Amino acid sequence: MIQITQMKLPITHTKEDMKEKIRKTLRCGKLPFTYEIRRQSLDARYKNEKKFVYTVDVFLEDEKRIPKKVYNNNVMSIKRKPYRFPKPGEAHLDFPPVIVGSGPAGIFCAWYLARAGYRPIILERGEEAKKRQERVNAFWKNGVLDPDSNVQFGEGGAGTFSDGKLNTLVKDSFGRNQEVLKRFVEAGANEEILYQQKPHLGTDVLIGIVETMRRQIEGMGGSFRFRSKVTDVQMEEGALKAVVVNETEVLPASVCVLAIGHSARDTFEMLYDKGIFMEPKSFAVGLRIEHPQRMINEALYGEPENEILGAASYKVTHTCANGRGVYSFCMCPGGFVVNASSEEGMLAVNGMSYQARDGENANSALIVTVTPEDFQEKGPLGGVEFQRMLEKKAWKAGNGKVPVQTFGDYRMHRPTVSFGAVRPNIGGAYVPSDVRSILPKELGDSIEEGILSFGEKLKGFDREDALLSGVESRTSSPVRMVRNKELMANIRGIYPCGEGAGYAGGITSAAMDGIKIAESISKKYRNF
Repeated sequence: MIQITQMKLPITHTKEDMKEKIRKTLRCGKLPFTYEIRRQSLDARYKNEKKFVYTVDVFLEDEKRIPKKVYNNNVMSIKRKPYRFPKPGEAHLDFPPVIVGSGPAGIFCAWYLARAGYRPIILERGEEAKKRQERVNAFWKNGVLDPDSNVQFGEGGAGTFSDGKLNTLVKDSFGRNQEVLKRFVEAGANEEILYQQKPHLGTDVLIGIVETMRRQIEGMGGSFRFRSKVTDVQMEEGALKAVVVNETEVLPASVCVLAIGHSARDTFEMLYDKGIFMEPKSFAVGLRIEHPQRMINEALYGEPENEILGAASYKVTHTCANGRGVYSFCMCPGGFVVNASSEEGMLAVNGMSYQARDGENANSALIVTVTPEDFQEKGPLGGVEFQRMLEKKAWKAGNGKVPVQTFGDYRMHRPTVSFGAVRPNIGGAYVPSDVRSILPKELGDSIEEGILSFGEKLKGFDREDALLSGVESRTSSPVRMVRNKELMANIRGIYPCGEGAGYAGGITSAAMDGIKIAESISKKYRNF
């Protein structure tokens, strides 16, 4: 196989244009070949000559017929290493593995264990995806929160109500990343996610995908139980003995995967009380910012709309004079801000998009990293209390509604009473308010400095009628559950997994960690 990198074509190119470009690059004349796109990114530095940049794998019957002088740093002969799931181990397993949580970590762990013959049981405190969607829509309409089935909890995890972003910065030499994308495609995603630089699914598509994966898991011997919250774990001589469901049912288990998500604060507390080793970790907090999507398109594409490229996305960073870094996170082109609360009397926001990304506004989180040194409450759960403190202030600022402030008012430290040309696009009730008052002074000042800096890079980013809402507090888990070389906690049989355990940051990395845990279980235990 020959891999070609840095192959550029106009964004309007056809399949024939690509084949001709490959033919000329390899100087292969009329030799027959097939190809597979491995990666596609966009070069928009020259607005009038925007190009796609490709990495492609080319397959020929006889590579020896390609002239040697063709090979260079961008044209190489390679061998692709296929992903391999490990063979079952020898340790006896009395009960099927229990997986707590059906977010990407839990569902991918379950999929691979089910295929390997382990018949996993998946316990989910929330509801099935469609019921959960109805519950969330009702919350946005009437403000009545279900603490166990909401934007954070339920089938698909917190990522279901986001943009469904699938890009990750995790280095992967085992092929798990591509496995995740393949599973999504097999479950109904567009094949383009296999090679796009910033692949995404959209909430509307993701709901159907997780339902399909659930049916696949059930077809391979796994089982799901919704409205099944793990409220206790029972141990004997340093090993797991059982999990307690909904405070009453004792479910025997010798293997339990904790894929509980970054917002399972009550579960964190229960596990900490039971002696599971944890440590605080850095995370980030901030606000959501909204701009007209057409303005972002103009700044990045040089035109307000482009049918081929769709809504433009950005990534911006800035190091402040106080030494803190401010950066955009979870950017949602053509999306909207949502009330993502999961506890009464507290308010958190997130951003989401549908697959079409055709909303009027673009939004992203502008966040600042906080470390354990910033937490007023110390100890492994200090970050949880720091998040709660901010969310209580956000709830109070909006009296239960999402508080929104224009950037002009934010800079002047005054509450907003009316909006400008940019109108809020928010899932859930919102109200003009004083968002800046939610954040500690140093963080609030950092975000202001960051926005002014970003305005120098993206025209209009610092416009006075840009909208800020808060608080964005659930960027990642504030704790890490310590695990050993076998990926177990200090209690034998308990496997912390995914974003909630502190080992992932997004849909793809969480899914990859779920696969990694499934591999570890398979290496150790005999299947059924």
